[in-house]
Amino acid sequence: MRTIPVLFTFDDKLVLPACVCISSLLQSAAPETFYDIFIIHSDKYNLSKTDIAKIPQHFSNCRLTFRPISGEFVGGYEVRGIPETCYYRMLAPELIPEYDKILYSDVDVIFREDQTKYYDVELGTNCFGGVDKSCGIRRPVMDYARNVLGIDPSHGFYNSGNLLINLKQIREEGLCAKFRELGKNNYRQQDMDIINIACNGRFHSMPLAFCLAIDIYRMIVLHRDEMLERYSPEELDYALEHGIVHYNGAKPWNGWSHHFDIWWEAYRKSPFFDEEFYLDFYDSREDELDRLPLKKRLKVLARYFFVGRRRDKSLLGY
Repeated sequence: MRTIPVLFTFDDKLVLPACVCISSLLQSAAPETFYDIFIIHSDKYNLSKTDIAKIPQHFSNCRLTFRPISGEFVGGYEVRGIPETCYYRMLAPELIPEYDKILYSDVDVIFREDQTKYYDVELGTNCFGGVDKSCGIRRPVMDYARNVLGIDPSHGFYNSGNLLINLKQIREEGLCAKFRELGKNNYRQQDMDIINIACNGRFHSMPLAFCLAIDIYRMIVLHRDEMLERYSPEELDYALEHGIVHYNGAKPWNGWSHHFDIWWEAYRKSPFFDEEFYLDFYDSREDELDRLPLKKRLKVLARYFFVGRRRDKSLLGY
């Protein structure tokens, strides 16, 4: 049996997505993989009394440890509904002394394969492993890194939704103090901006399948030729078929989103599936467009004609 440590950080509002996410992790594990799961959360929420704590009752290939904390990043900048818990991943080197390396994941993801090969990536003296965001919609990302954050974009700009964290290296360099100091600023992309500033040039570039975020997905589908300048056709296809699906935009449990069907299928397969919630969700959206006021209907039509059709043309090579 191979033990792989995995970290999640979230609050009480994301218990259901977390249950589905972690279920998908355990269901997609290889027979010889055992996941040692850590959950860092604010002590304002007793997550050990929620459905999360029931996960080991359903899966024998895991251990679950809760690490409540207080006084960290209180009042930290929150934007787009993302709470202060997003900063907690940066404290993993201090809060999880048991390991020298750990996989981190947001809970708005679905796993579709065993994660051992990603954990086995050698980081050397790099602080993190992640997927380079600058491979998609390249110019705006690079401009943001250079002009807003003041970092060298030639080193890449990395998503923080899925990370391989070099706990030992960060501990030795005392970087958690730097993370805390940077956390006092109101960065637009919160923890992602902070770790890219603090560790610019200290990231290992992971395969695209390690974090199939919406911007990466769009680039693979709509701008495949550009992506082929950097990645092989096999890597692009593998990411689409097996990649960790990251819902870093609209959430499928709230409404329509990309890869909507993948989340709901994972939910149905999880031990937390609730038929009533499923029916209520679909019943409430069956006539969703019909219930929109005229002004919003016109916006939907305009979006299709001016955005959707442009994407269709891009797919057709126009």
